[in-house]
Amino acid sequence: MNQSVIKALKLLDLFTEDTQELTLKEISNRANIPKPTAYRLLSSLEASNFLYKTKETEHDSRYRLGLKLLELGKLVSDNLEIRGVALPFMQQLSQDINEVVHLVIVNHNQATYIEKVESSRALRLYTRIGKNSPLYIGSGPKMLLAYLTEMRQAEILDESELTSLNTDKVIDRKELMRELDRIRRDGYAYSIGEQDADTTGISYPIYDIHGQVIAALTVSGFSKHFEGDNLQLIKGKTKQTAKLISEQLGYR
Repeated sequence: MNQSVIKALKLLDLFTEDTQELTLKEISNRANIPKPTAYRLLSSLEASNFLYKTKETEHDSRYRLGLKLLELGKLVSDNLEIRGVALPFMQQLSQDINEVVHLVIVNHNQATYIEKVESSRALRLYTRIGKNSPLYIGSGPKMLLAYLTEMRQAEILDESELTSLNTDKVIDRKELMRELDRIRRDGYAYSIGEQDADTTGISYPIYDIHGQVIAALTVSGFSKHFEGDNLQLIKGKTKQTAKLISEQLGYR
């Protein structure tokens, strides 16, 4: 465990609604650490935009909380909002089709599963809230990747190995890009056996009030359940549920 990181982050706790600005000396005294140590930690937080310096003199400096915390707070707030809004609809969808339902978002250069509703089937898929996945594997992650800008797509794929989870097979980038085009054209993503063998995933986009895709609503289960009339039922119900969640988030 990196003690320097822990010490630096604890300095942020010194700022409160009543104490929105502190000097280097005040921070050093309240944290009970030497001024040189405090200055080094504060400089790291300032460089990362967690703090900003409002004033600096020969003898002291003054600090306030930085905009990075606002950015992270908004991200957490948005995720909590969408989970709270989506969960009742996800529960109803899972009850209607008896398959696992996930809510997936982009988290840096990965997809993160932030909510899950289990089916009542005895055999269950191994997924969990908080699970990360490459954005180029599985219907939910690829749905999200498809709606990112071309620049963001290129950044993510340039940093990725583009290999399958179940085999060492290299994923063809040109074919992947064609698939992303199909996802945008068709309005949903479909995958078979990409994250778990013998499983199928179907995903539809969730939009925010600005018309941006902010999450994927994903239904996953054993492939034998995703055939014929049942496949059409799953697609219809999932599409309608994604629409209802989007509308609750202000999308029109």
